[in-house]
Amino acid sequence: RLEMHRFGVKVCVIEPGYFKTMITNVENLEKNFYASWEKLPEEIKASYGENYLREFVALLKVLQKSFNSNLSLVTNCMEHALTSLHPRTRYSAGWDAKLLYLPLSYLPSALSDAL
Repeated sequence: RLEMHRFGVKVCVIEPGYFKTMITNVENLEKNFYASWEKLPEEIKASYGENYLREFVALLKVLQKSFNSNLSLVTNCMEHALTSLHPRTRYSAGWDAKLLYLPLSYLPSALSDAL
């Protein structure tokens, strides 16, 4: 964003939370994760352990229930950034982006890592 400023280009950052899309579809992710897992060398699989992937996929299934399905929150941010006379530098779409990720980004790395 700052690199483009010197060329007269204003860049707006849109930081969405988690939304229900094909990218976050747990069934697709699970299939891709297991396909990648099968291609790993046994040494790496042993380092992570058998339960690692199962627990990760189970966590995704729980988190998926809180994914927002209202994609207009993101497209409204895009529209405002493109059509506003004075667009904001950053847009956060979704409750999780506003209430969790945005405040978390202001914390020191050590604290945000712990959380």
